[in-house]
Amino acid sequence: MIAGFPSLDTRAVDAVEEMDRPDADRQRLDRTYAQFWLVNAVVSGWRRNYVRYLRPVFAQSGGGTLLDIGSGGGDVPRSIARWARRDGLALEVTAIDPDPRAHAFASALPALPGLTFRQAYSHELAAEGRSYDVVISNHMLHHLAPAELQALLADSEQLARRLCLHSDIERSRWAYALFAVGTLPFFPGSFIRADGLTSIRRSFTAAELAAVTPPGWQGLQQWPWQNLLVSAPSSREEDQRAG
Repeated sequence: MIAGFPSLDTRAVDAVEEMDRPDADRQRLDRTYAQFWLVNAVVSGWRRNYVRYLRPVFAQSGGGTLLDIGSGGGDVPRSIARWARRDGLALEVTAIDPDPRAHAFASALPALPGLTFRQAYSHELAAEGRSYDVVISNHMLHHLAPAELQALLADSEQLARRLCLHSDIERSRWAYALFAVGTLPFFPGSFIRADGLTSIRRSFTAAELAAVTPPGWQGLQQWPWQNLLVSAPSSREEDQRAG
């Protein structure tokens, strides 16, 4: 263990992020949503995910539909909508979050063609019979209890026609150390630093995530310290036939 840092040998499943508390300070919360874009641009790798996974799917038909589950401040779906438009793809993005505070923040931003925000859970969309070409989430898996994680993956399988891609932080001592040091002089008045460190403590290692992932999903590791869960209808059908 790095001196002065908590043990990261096991997940801190009981740790609670400040922004998840119902009584979180609204000004600090909105500032956190507003600063997410910078953190995600540096550590989340969604430009890489778009180029490697999403764009090839949408390029086959010139566009399509995408669902982002747990969209928070909305920076990831906004980026994907912009990239697709720049590439000449007719992509319709739906971004959902059940937290009314996140939905209010994201919905108040300037409208972007092809992007819609909705306050909802994934199971509500599944119950409505909705479907999308691609289903994604960013840094959400570590927030979920075991049953909630399984429910999310089941919802994703039902909602996605072509691809599911869930990206999350991978817990490691170096990730914790670098985030702690790198964010120290930045993000005043927000929950970014404290909650980011809590997120790392709550996150899965690649082996832990693989142990709770159902058949039909592939776990991948990406630099820096990212876990990806990837699934496609064709791979799920092959697993079911093999079983």
